[in-house]
Amino acid sequence: MMPRCRVNLSTMIFLVILQGAAVVLFCGWYVQLNPCGSAPSNGKVHVVLLSSWRSGSSFLGQAFSQHPSVFYLMEPAWHVWTRLQKPGARSLRMAVRDLIRSVFQCDLSVMEAYLPDNHNVSTLFMWSHSRALCSPPACPLTPRNQLSNQTLCMQKCDARGLQRAQEACATYSHVVLKEVRFFELESLYSLFQDPGLDIRIVHLVRDPRAVMRSREASAKAFMRDNSILLEQRSVPAAEVQYQVMQEICRSHVRINERAVLKPPPFLKGRYKMIRYEDLARNPLEEIRAIYEFAGLEMTTQLAEWIYKVTHGKGKGAKSEAFKITSRNAADVSQAWRTSLPYEKVKRIQEVCKGAMSLLGYRTVSSEQEQKRLDIDLLVPREPYQFSWLPTKTQHPGDD
Repeated sequence: MMPRCRVNLSTMIFLVILQGAAVVLFCGWYVQLNPCGSAPSNGKVHVVLLSSWRSGSSFLGQAFSQHPSVFYLMEPAWHVWTRLQKPGARSLRMAVRDLIRSVFQCDLSVMEAYLPDNHNVSTLFMWSHSRALCSPPACPLTPRNQLSNQTLCMQKCDARGLQRAQEACATYSHVVLKEVRFFELESLYSLFQDPGLDIRIVHLVRDPRAVMRSREASAKAFMRDNSILLEQRSVPAAEVQYQVMQEICRSHVRINERAVLKPPPFLKGRYKMIRYEDLARNPLEEIRAIYEFAGLEMTTQLAEWIYKVTHGKGKGAKSEAFKITSRNAADVSQAWRTSLPYEKVKRIQEVCKGAMSLLGYRTVSSEQEQKRLDIDLLVPREPYQFSWLPTKTQHPGDD
C-alpha cells in the first residue's frame, strides 16, 4: 500500500505564489537583457553626429563617410523640414525621430514620403557626400577601401529608386547620420531604449562667434531653417541671426547637461562631445578618439586624408562654404577674430554667455583683445566634462 502525501491548502497556495513570483522575476531580468518582440542590433552601431549649422559637421561627417565600415547619410531630416507644412522645429521633431529610426534600421522606404514620385538616389540631400552610395552594392564606381570622388559619383552613381542604397546599408557595420535639426535629446530616448539599436551620440560644438561669422557669409541659405527654428515668430531682420544663435546655444547646453549631469542610465557611455577648435588643433588625435568611441579603427589612408584636408592653405573661399576642400583648419577656426566686428562679437557673447561658459570659450572685452591671436580663448578641456565612459561596476548612489 502506497503512502499518501498530504499537503495542506495553504502550502499549495504558497508554492504557486512562489513559482509565479519566480517567473515574473525571471521575465523582468530577461526583458532587460533582451526585450521580447525586438530584434537585436546584430552588432550594428548607430551614430548620430549631432551639431548645428556651420560648425564643422560636414568635415567630421566626411571623416565618418570615407571610413570603409560606415554607411553615411547627411542630414536626412532636411527632407522632413522642407516637405512637411508645420510651423516649427518642435512640431517636427517626432517625424524626424521616426525617420531616423527607420534609416538606422536600413529601411529607406520611409524617405519616400518626403520625395517626388519618380525619385532617384540623387533626390537625397547631399547624396554624393556619402561614399557608401558611390560604392558597391549601391554603385560599382568606388571600391570600399578607396576614398570617393563626389564629382565622379554625381556623374556615374545616380540610380532610379532607393533599393540599391537600402541593400548597401544592410552590408555595413556602422550607420552614421549627420543631423543639425535636433535641439534636445528627449525625443531620441525611445531610440536609446530600443534594443534593436546601438545608438551613440557625437555632439560637435563650435565657438558661437565663429558660427555667427560663417552663417553671415551664407545667410540666404538659412532663411527657411531660421523660420522653423524660431517657430515662425515675427522677428526684426536685424535680430534674426542673434535669436537663432541664442536658440542654438541653448540647445547645446540642454543636450550637454542632459547627457552629462545625472543622465538616465541608457545614456551612459553613449555620448561624446567635441569642440571644433580641438578638432582643428589636433585632427588626427581627436578623430582617432571619436572612432574609438564609435567602435571604428583608424586606417593609414584615412589618416593621410585627414591630414591633407586640415593642413591646406588659407581659410577657404566663400564659394566653398558647403564643400570639403583642403584648408588650414586652425586658421579657419580663428577667422572670426579678424573679420567679425567687435560689436557683433559683444552681442553674441551676451546671448550665448551660458553656453560659452559651459563649453569652454573665453569671452573678449575689447576689439584689441579679440584681434590678439596670441591670446588663447579656448579653455583646456577636462574629459569628464564632455563624455561618459562605460564603467564596469555600479556603485550605490550612481544614477
